[in-house]
Amino acid sequence: MDTRLDGHRAVVTAGAGGLGLHIAGTLSAAGARVFVCDIDDTALEGLPEGIEGSRADVSDPDAVAAWLDPIAREGVDLLVNNAGIAGPTRPVEEISPGEWRRCLAVGLDGVFNCTRRVVTTMKARRRGAIVNVASTAGIMGMPLRAPYVAAKFGVIGLTKTLAMELGRHGIRVNAILPGALTGDRMDRVVAAQAETENRSEAEIRSTYESGTSMGTFVTPEEVADLVVFLASDRGSRISGQAIGVDGHTETLYPRPV
Repeated sequence: MDTRLDGHRAVVTAGAGGLGLHIAGTLSAAGARVFVCDIDDTALEGLPEGIEGSRADVSDPDAVAAWLDPIAREGVDLLVNNAGIAGPTRPVEEISPGEWRRCLAVGLDGVFNCTRRVVTTMKARRRGAIVNVASTAGIMGMPLRAPYVAAKFGVIGLTKTLAMELGRHGIRVNAILPGALTGDRMDRVVAAQAETENRSEAEIRSTYESGTSMGTFVTPEEVADLVVFLASDRGSRISGQAIGVDGHTETLYPRPV
């Protein structure tokens, strides 16, 4: 099955590390010219050859415009809205308004800020793909993670709306829903939940595994492969979907008996 992206121009937010870097690297290996933004200067300096990086905070509309507009003028075939932050792991009454706003500013406003900078050129070319990285938390809810869950529910709603709005212009929009993902970010989430609940990290990790039909975490490579498929001609009629890459999550919050 040919999923080559030769000649494509792809943009990945928060693409200098973690899942974003895996996505950027996989797109590059498939032949795309890849542009990423991040706020981690050290990670940006260490990007592999073939990935072009710039510093930009997706929650800042002016910073997004300064970074993305010059790229968009030359054309964007794929936008991957990957940026997001975990936010606090605490009961809602212990979450500050500032923590709430910051989580939504990055995870939801960032999708809006970036998408609006690329759709004009996509419309002019009558083609394009947008992939928003959401979460299984965005369809199920999760106690102690109110800002994160609200942001991801919003991303899925925005995905559905944009698919309807942009489809007639040849632009397809989908959301990917990773479940428990291997890597440093999930390690931090597990550690925070273990501290909040006074349980061991091993026990928390086990509850995540037991909450999926396949009893496993997923890898960044598995998520990145789906991005490539959706960006390729093989995904040319897939739009408006929220697609899980999660071993089928049955529950995100298995309760101890």
